[in-house]
Parts: sequence; structure tokens; C-alpha cells
Amino acid sequence: MTFWKSKPSSGMAEMERGAPVQAFYGPAKLPVIERARGVYMWDSAGKRYLDGSSGPIVANIGHGNPKVLAAMAEQAQKVCFASRAVFENAPNRALAQRLVGLAGLAFDQAFIVSGGSEATEAALKLARQYAVAKGEASRFKVLSLMPSYHGGTLGAVAITGDSDSAAMFAPITRMMPKIPAPLSYRPPENHSAESYARHCAQALEDTIRAEGPESVLAFILEPVGGLATGANVPPAAYMRTIREICTRHGVLLIFDEVMSGAGRTGAFLAAEHWPDATPDIVTLAKGLAAGYTPLGAVLAPNRIVEPVVASGGFMHGHTYAANPLSCAIGDAVLGELVAQNMVENAAEMGRYLAENLREIAANSTIIGDIRGKGLLMAAEIVADKASRAMLPPAARAVYRLLEIGTELGLMLYARKTSGGAYGEWLMIAPPLNITRAEADELLALFVATIAAFERELRSAGLI
Repeated sequence: MTFWKSKPSSGMAEMERGAPVQAFYGPAKLPVIERARGVYMWDSAGKRYLDGSSGPIVANIGHGNPKVLAAMAEQAQKVCFASRAVFENAPNRALAQRLVGLAGLAFDQAFIVSGGSEATEAALKLARQYAVAKGEASRFKVLSLMPSYHGGTLGAVAITGDSDSAAMFAPITRMMPKIPAPLSYRPPENHSAESYARHCAQALEDTIRAEGPESVLAFILEPVGGLATGANVPPAAYMRTIREICTRHGVLLIFDEVMSGAGRTGAFLAAEHWPDATPDIVTLAKGLAAGYTPLGAVLAPNRIVEPVVASGGFMHGHTYAANPLSCAIGDAVLGELVAQNMVENAAEMGRYLAENLREIAANSTIIGDIRGKGLLMAAEIVADKASRAMLPPAARAVYRLLEIGTELGLMLYARKTSGGAYGEWLMIAPPLNITRAEADELLALFVATIAAFERELRSAGLI
């Protein structure tokens, strides 16, 4: 089925009525998904794809898990919806207890929502109400990184570091201050990755002082980068320093683990990799329910939740907050994550894939860097390794690679942050239960994808 009767031009009259949601993004025709199991997906024509990115880094436990499907059916027979304003529900309590148990002693409560953007909004509102409850109502500014991504709602857009997004939506929200992200592959001239990370940490200190410490509420970042920075991993010294700076100025440190959490990096929370940089609040989504239902969460300690409760309660909510069906599914997903040792497998298979991907990069003309933690990795695409120059926009590098991968049966994930101002990369993040044999198949398909694109580039005289 096509979404347009002919190529769209100046008007909308040519659009087919009742087209799928992809019609909002343009006329490209996509395959129709039919079924999925484990790390594989099949379209309606019977073609098989290896899910090399867990969709948009979502399907952490793989597709079609029978125990999750059984939990889904069992809860659906009991109750699918009950308003949090009227009822508690057992799945919500079970999920919250499992979450804080997995997340460690720094967190006592979990507020359950329907996705990552909602989790970001809830975290910001919790932080603000905590400050007001403490008598610090002047605090409202939330600092974040450039580049970064924290969601699609307007509050999340305000703290997202993306110039294209800001140009479109700044008039209808209040954009917040940004500081430079400690990018490891493209530090400015005269900087190493380590010296630039020190510079970026100092930028946090300087920005808090310039804005006025009494006005700064929080600093939010992804501990391991997502799509905005291509699985960038900050140095330990950077993480320790930003924790010290936030503590010194009374600024809450929020880790956005929508993508990096739920075992993806080889620890349940990526925060565990930096024990001396424990955040005050954490957001989760994506792998939390692994694509089986929309789900997100905010984790917070009692020292933050109790003052908010004492001041009148959390002034925030969603219709589907603490939804019993979604909570039962999320609890089953985390149960499988633990029962099948998927976090440990993510660490082991992450090391295996990283080692092989670096070997592939060494033999490739266009892969400049392989980085990440666990099964959250990225391959940076360049025109020249020595200069780290990017391919021209006309090459559509990462988008063409996605197309070739799909043709060959490999699904990957990519997006150019700020139109590619910070580089471009492919995200490689298969389900956490991937086996060694499936990882080898992923690597073979990845090699074929890179090789096919390099042939096109040579033919066009671009490399």
C-alpha cells in the first residue's frame, strides 16, 4: 500500500485517507511487519530481518517471549485499567518493588508512566516540586548537554540539545541552558578526549555560576549516550566531577537512562559503572518493557519524594500512570531479564561484538570509531579516517546504510543530530539475549552492508 497517489507537491489532496502513521513522515513505502521471535522479524512477504538495534533500542529481551505473553494474557483477564486516583493495583506494587530492588539502595520509589518523554516530564516536575517544598522556589533552570536528546514533548524539547529541534519548537517552549557534551571522537582542536571532558565539566561549573546557583534546579544527561551522541562514554573523572559540582551547588543530578537502562550496558543501570557519581533521579523506558507495552518510570529516593508528599503530594499525573496491564508486563519483562541472565550476557556479548567491530573498522575505509558499553554501541561513519571528515550530505551516509542493511536483512538505527553537525553513526544494539551464533550473523551482515556502501561511494568518487 502506498500513502500517496503521486509524489506530494504543494497540497495534501493527494494523500490517501486513513493511511498508517508513517504518512506523517513522507511517501516512502515500508515493509509490513508480520511476526517476530527472538532477534528476528519477518515481513508480510516472508523476508527475515535480524534486529541489530532492538528497533530504536527497545526490544531488550527479544521478541515473542512466551512468559511475557502469558503474563500479559493473565493480567488482561483480571483487569486492564484502573485509575490510580481510585485504586492501588498489585502489578504496580510488584513492578515498583522489583525496580528499586534492581536499581540499588540509592532509590526507594518508582513512578510508572507510559514512555521516555513522560518519564522526563515527571522527573522535571518532581525535581521542581522538591525544590519548592524545601523553600528553594527560585530554582527552575535545568541544564543539559549539546548535543543530547531527552524526548519529544515540549518540556523534553526544552532540555534537548538539537539545533534543528530548537529552531522549530523554541517559540512554543522555554529553552534551557546547554553546556558542551564531552564527545570522545571529535574533541575541538588542541584537545584530547580527556582534556575536553575536563573542559566540559568546567563548563557545568561556569554555567551554574553564570546563571546563578540559586536558579539552577537540575543537570540532566545520558550516562552512556544514545542517538544524539552515538553511544558516547564519558571518562570516569568527568562523571565524578559533575557529581561533585552538582552536590556543591545543591543541583539535582538526573540520569536519563531511557536508552542505557534496564541492563543494556551490562549493568541494570548504566549509573553502576560510576559508583562515585550516583544520580539523584533516574528515568527509564524503552527496555523497561522491551516493546511489549508502552512503559516508563522515574526512580527517586525517599529524601526527594517525602518532602513532596508532605507539601501536598505530587502535582502531576497521566491517565495511564501505574496502569495494571502495563505494570504486569513490565514486571514479567524484568523477571525474564533476571532469570535468563541477560544483563550478564549483555556485558559478555558486548565485549565480543566490540572486539569484532573494531577489527571490521580497521579494515574499513569509512568506519572511524567504534564505541559504547555492553550492547549499546555505535559505529561512526567518515569519509576519511585521518581527518575524520564527514561524507557530503548528498551521500545520505547513515540513511543509505540503513537502506542497504534492510535490503540485506539487517535492521540498524541512526539519526543525524543537529543535521549532522557532530558527526553521524549507526547504532548497534541487538536484544540482550543474543547468542554467539546470532552475533556472528549480525557481524557478517554488517560487513556486507558496509562493503556495499563503500562500493557505491567508490563508484561515485567519494572515497
